[in-house]
Amino acid sequence: MEIKKQSTRRAPPRKHIPTPPIRSSGRSEGPARPIKSTVPSDGRGGRPNSRGQRPPRFTRNTEGKVRNPVFRAPGRKFVPQPTSMHGIIKGDNGDILRYIPLGGLEEVGRNMCLFEYKDEIIIVDMGIQFPEEETPGIDFILPNIEYLVPKAKNIRAVILTHGHLDHIGAIPYLIEKLGNPPIYTTDLTAEMAKRRQQEFPNAHKLDINLIKNRDKVNVGKYFDLEFFGVAHTIPETMGVVIKTPAGNVVHFADFRIEYNDEGEPQGLDEYERIGKLGIHSFLIDSTNSQKAGVSVSENIVQKNLEELFSKAEGRIIVGTFSSMITRIAEMIEIAHRLGRVVAISGRSMQENLQIAQNLGYVKPPQDTLISLHELHKYRDNKIVILSTGAQGESNASLMRVIMGEHRQIQIKQGDTVVLSSSVIPGNERSVQNLRDNLARQGAVVYTSGLIDIHASGHAPQGDLKLVMKTINPKFVIPVHGYYFMRSLTGILAQEIGIPKENVAMLDNGQVAELTPGKIRISTEQVPAYYVMVDGLGIGDVGEVVLRDRKMLAAEGMVVVIATIDKHTGRILKNPDIISRGFIYLKDNAEMLDEIRKRIRAMVGKINPQHIEADYLKSMIRDQIGQFLFTKTHRRPMILPVVIEV
Repeated sequence: MEIKKQSTRRAPPRKHIPTPPIRSSGRSEGPARPIKSTVPSDGRGGRPNSRGQRPPRFTRNTEGKVRNPVFRAPGRKFVPQPTSMHGIIKGDNGDILRYIPLGGLEEVGRNMCLFEYKDEIIIVDMGIQFPEEETPGIDFILPNIEYLVPKAKNIRAVILTHGHLDHIGAIPYLIEKLGNPPIYTTDLTAEMAKRRQQEFPNAHKLDINLIKNRDKVNVGKYFDLEFFGVAHTIPETMGVVIKTPAGNVVHFADFRIEYNDEGEPQGLDEYERIGKLGIHSFLIDSTNSQKAGVSVSENIVQKNLEELFSKAEGRIIVGTFSSMITRIAEMIEIAHRLGRVVAISGRSMQENLQIAQNLGYVKPPQDTLISLHELHKYRDNKIVILSTGAQGESNASLMRVIMGEHRQIQIKQGDTVVLSSSVIPGNERSVQNLRDNLARQGAVVYTSGLIDIHASGHAPQGDLKLVMKTINPKFVIPVHGYYFMRSLTGILAQEIGIPKENVAMLDNGQVAELTPGKIRISTEQVPAYYVMVDGLGIGDVGEVVLRDRKMLAAEGMVVVIATIDKHTGRILKNPDIISRGFIYLKDNAEMLDEIRKRIRAMVGKINPQHIEADYLKSMIRDQIGQFLFTKTHRRPMILPVVIEV
């Protein structure tokens, strides 16, 4: 097995690539249009909920950490807050490079930012965020491009740092609305972006320009780009130096430091070279900033996996991310050395592996890879299954196996299941359920908490300090993660000697103004609220819809159907009552009789000549809602239906 190394071939001579004209979308969601919120703010940090209550100023998210809902509530515009950690040096009135994060700075995912100098813009990444508990029923969440759509003609380049969905997943939804600007990325990332684009009927062909390590590209009057490789969990991850009149900005994408068997860091000579260019601002990945120490070497992971594989007496099922090409290649090699065959379960993993094989990054030994249909031909102790679904995703392969819905695979007593991935923040509960279900069905489960079988692609504290010291920027802008993660990166920067006032803490939608020697957080705020994808709908699910979904999930609903004679105003028959998720009707006959009695009394008090269906619905909703709360201390959604005959 060989893993292809990145080429150091330089790009052809620079040339200016004109920006293509803006095109309307050809997809089913309709013509290109700005994505905007239809939910007004109440100006006080929240809207009243269905009970007439306002949300608390601070709530706790699924990790138990306090957050301000003003920053995150879907559909609500951001209310600027003072940066509590750092004072920022005031800028001057000269030419300004504007840095604007559109996602990725208040979550893990949805990574997208832009740099704007005069009339030119470049974009770095265009990723999705997976749904969380606060977004029930949502497929995923997109960056908000309302600021960019009117300026599409100014976009000179989109840089894709690597092939993970939180960096490329939003391209099919957004790229045409931005005029299909030229994309600069590596072979592997380009193929993954193309494959995703093909999943959308009528999507336009992407304008992709391939780059290699150390390529230098001019993309307009004011921007020069220089690319360099960084270590991550997927090959061809690239950092970029963005050279502008205001100074050089370096974006490291997601990265970690690789260590050899002697514990020596690798690749620092490249970072020293970057540092010698003179870096104004360093945008640095903060996802693992709460973890002490340095990155686990991939060599250690490989040795531990081989030891686990050699001890397993039955089948081995490995759950991991479909885009971890290097890890997948390692496990195929280990299986071959131990005389086992490998089957791939999960469409995304199969497609990514095929792309890597076509590009020469993975060269499986002959007769090692088999199809799932061939599993019955081999004894259990000769089988390794690589599967998607290590995060407990409901539609992924590993979850279908657990639920008994997979055609070729069922968990057997004595199976060894290896979860070779870290837990994405917010997925803790689903991953725990995954482990429990595997153990209940007789599998022996191993995770990275028990043994080093996963090396995160995000640098921990030791690596962050080492890289910041090597690059030696004047300013640090922590990116990629929740605020507490980024604030820890700011503290690490201070520990290596970067002044507190030179660490800029932003949130999504805020604007940093960079001038030579200075950085300033502007009071300007661009739209960065959630744009949610639900089925074929894009941006049509806002705060009100989400609130109703959460209310239905928490309290249930009661449907009251009243048939009224429009001439006499009398109820023609007993009101029908339907309940879902609130009470079991057969066990609550008394309560139902009381509801019917109250509705008849309500109707009897209304003048038949002035009866209005909307007024009656409002009365039913308010009075029956109050009655049910008095009886149960619960507030189901009341849906009145008035039929006039």
